[in-house]
Amino acid sequence: MFKVQRRLRRCCSIRMAMPAPTPGKKAAPPPRARLTMLRLAMVAAGLGLGSAAASAQPTAYPLQVENCGQTLSVPAAPRNAVTIGQSVTEILYALGAGDHMAGTSLWFNDVLPEFRAQNDRVPRLDNNAPSFESVINKRPGLVATQFEWMVGPQGVVGTRPQFHELGVPTYVMPPDCEGKNNLVGADGTRTAPFTTDSIYRGITQLAQIFDRQDRGTELVAGLRQREAAAIDRARALNLADASAAFWFSSADLDLDPYMAGQKGIPGYMMRTLGLRNVVQSDEEWPTVGWETIARANPSVLVIARMDRRRFPADDFEKKLAFLRADPVTREMDAVRNNRIVILDAHAMQATIRLFGGLEALTDAMANLRR
Repeated sequence: MFKVQRRLRRCCSIRMAMPAPTPGKKAAPPPRARLTMLRLAMVAAGLGLGSAAASAQPTAYPLQVENCGQTLSVPAAPRNAVTIGQSVTEILYALGAGDHMAGTSLWFNDVLPEFRAQNDRVPRLDNNAPSFESVINKRPGLVATQFEWMVGPQGVVGTRPQFHELGVPTYVMPPDCEGKNNLVGADGTRTAPFTTDSIYRGITQLAQIFDRQDRGTELVAGLRQREAAAIDRARALNLADASAAFWFSSADLDLDPYMAGQKGIPGYMMRTLGLRNVVQSDEEWPTVGWETIARANPSVLVIARMDRRRFPADDFEKKLAFLRADPVTREMDAVRNNRIVILDAHAMQATIRLFGGLEALTDAMANLRR
């Protein structure tokens, strides 16, 4: 029980915090040229999107998909699918597969407005981890999870073999199993830096599974364009030694906060946009003392906003109040100069909202030059 409670499991609307009321081979092109070329390639791909989507072939069932070390066999587009994790839920909504879903669970933020109509028709089994029985009672044709710690070797909901014994196939989003060991550290430890390729792979595979290849192609192309544009814009700022730290939450405001490690999703955001992460741990969300963070004195602080209330620090207003009142944190440059970015918690994870997070962080970087 202790292990389950300890696992925070972090899972875009954004706001800037308001001031407190009181106080022989050809040489490779240079990085900016490569980014510009990438951006142009993405735009070119987008211009041809309509014909690519129109020519997408229907899924040939039975379909076999390699997923997190297992081969998933899909006889037909799943009916009564159950999702565990907001990421996979909103991806299926983006693919227009809400009518194939019988239940969702594990939410951090409210559903995106454009998915509200689909979401209103799908029962929510639990805001956090659903029970194994509640999932099975939906007679799912597929259980898709955002996190391996929900459905995996030590699954809180159940293991993959438990579901498979009942004839229920399971799918784990690739970002949570590729280049990551979920048996080490409270939230897993990255063995390789995260890249958005794993998100694109997840979208593409889910599009195949639900016979939504045209929607999947369109979604991936659009996200790639946004990613390239944010990178291009951030690198053009030419900020020298800008740094950042991401605060997700804390088990208690008196305890060390959960901060983003260097190889996870926020680590990718900082690394890709040219920001130095002051936290160098390979753990996904290690606890780090405020004294250590204050000594590193990041240029920007990014804090998570979420609608769940599992811990007091889930409330971003309480985060802000703490930062401005604590004798250690209030002296940090980011706090004194109000360089605090508020992102939806879901934008700090391997989700389609990550790309809005990239754009928001780029906006914050532009403000550093003022």
